Amino acid sequence: METSNASPPAATRREWLGLAVLMLPTVLLALDMTVLHLAVPQLSADLHPTSDQLLWILDIYGFMIAGFLVTMGTLGDRIGRRKLLLTGATAFGAASALAAFATSAEMLIAARALLGIAGATLMPSTLSLLRNMFHQEHERTVAITVWMTGFIVGSAIGPLVGGALLEFFWWGSVFLLGVPVMALLLVCGPLLLPEFRDEQAGRQDFLSALLSVAMVIAVIYGLKDMARNGVSWMPLLSIVAGLVIGVLFVRRQRRLAEPMFDLALFRNRTFSTSVVAMLLTVLALSGAWLMVFQYLQGVLGLSPLHAGLVMLPPAVIQTIVSLLVPRLTRYMSRGVLVSVGLLLSMFGFLAMAMVNGMDNMPWLVAGMTIMGVGVMPMMILGTDMVVSAAPPNKTGAASATSETATELGMALGIAVIGSAGAAVYRAHMAGVLPPDLPADLTLAAGDTLGGALDAASQLPPDVADLVLSGAREGFTQALHTNALIGATIVAITAVMVGWLLARRQAAPDDTTQTETP
Repeated sequence: METSNASPPAATRREWLGLAVLMLPTVLLALDMTVLHLAVPQLSADLHPTSDQLLWILDIYGFMIAGFLVTMGTLGDRIGRRKLLLTGATAFGAASALAAFATSAEMLIAARALLGIAGATLMPSTLSLLRNMFHQEHERTVAITVWMTGFIVGSAIGPLVGGALLEFFWWGSVFLLGVPVMALLLVCGPLLLPEFRDEQAGRQDFLSALLSVAMVIAVIYGLKDMARNGVSWMPLLSIVAGLVIGVLFVRRQRRLAEPMFDLALFRNRTFSTSVVAMLLTVLALSGAWLMVFQYLQGVLGLSPLHAGLVMLPPAVIQTIVSLLVPRLTRYMSRGVLVSVGLLLSMFGFLAMAMVNGMDNMPWLVAGMTIMGVGVMPMMILGTDMVVSAAPPNKTGAASATSETATELGMALGIAVIGSAGAAVYRAHMAGVLPPDLPADLTLAAGDTLGGALDAASQLPPDVADLVLSGAREGFTQALHTNALIGATIVAITAVMVGWLLARRQAAPDDTTQTETP
């Protein structure tokens, strides 16, 4: 009989090589989220999409990923996580080729939707496989740290890789990155990745899956529409509909003898606190982070490549420091380390609130570096605590919950904090725009920084300078506002984590898993 205090087995070389394989989709998805925006000018000139079609080209990928994460995570628990990963990789590679050679905006939108659905299979599969491959807590933390660096590396090199491809090839080349990466995953995956599934899971409940997809897509669509177009009845109706569907989803899970998603996961304090903390952290980050590239290009006048190079040192430092997180867990508890990191990130946000023009560029770089370093314990250990708190046979659902919280936090950050910054910008512009400007240019310049830059190109030099100086000052104030809101959120999250996770529950044992070589 196995004793409860038996030491879990250490990872072998096969598991560590498998970790390298699992990093492939992680890097690719981070790349895919950044390179498309660089290709928009060439894509628009070739396919001639309408403004609404262009928005769907950019947004449909994120909608599908967010909507299908929970469904795909629970599906992996049932049919096998390696099988789902390899099936998703095949679909992702095929959809990438379809997008690369799209001949119309409608075809590209459809391909991006397929990419999103396929992408939703990759992240929960990779994360749940890590939970089942690395049984010792310290090794699992190291593995998740390495896995997380894939996001950092992919995000950092995205602008550089995308810029290089677009310099020599057509816009579709940014999608073809996915084909060789997925091909390598399909070759190496069966050799290095074991199969895991929950043998006790029942059949997939398709009505629950439909409710889950509709719930998340409706809420995120409403939040993104409000962020772009302001508060109106349509996005509010979408959010309310999503919340109503969410209530129906929860009620159905409670009634089913074999629910698609086990709501009992949220009774674990470590699990629920980590999920909420990750959502709040990403919310704070997205409200300020997404303004930085606009600031570098629209306010400071840097080229996309130059802006990418400016952001490279923070990414490199963040990657190096993140690798120290597992070692630091030997000297302080995870809750304390996460809290200390979030408090450190608060000072990064505050440094960003001091940026004002090219002379303060070091403040911006320092702020982004400190902020990125500070949130890494939350992103690494939070992810680790989410998947470790769940039973091994439920890690697909747990991983999907973690990823969905991240997607929802990003949408909330853009909608809520972004709207606060937009209000500051509009209020500033209302007081500085010349009263004799044409109505359409006044509306465009007073709405967004991009609109102000476009309006200035149509005005005489003296008036254009007035509009540009006002827009740059207004956007700088908006950046300061978002940074201060972000600092407040991470400070509150740090206190919450320190209080609720002071005595973190031990992770469940690994005796319930089923492995198929």
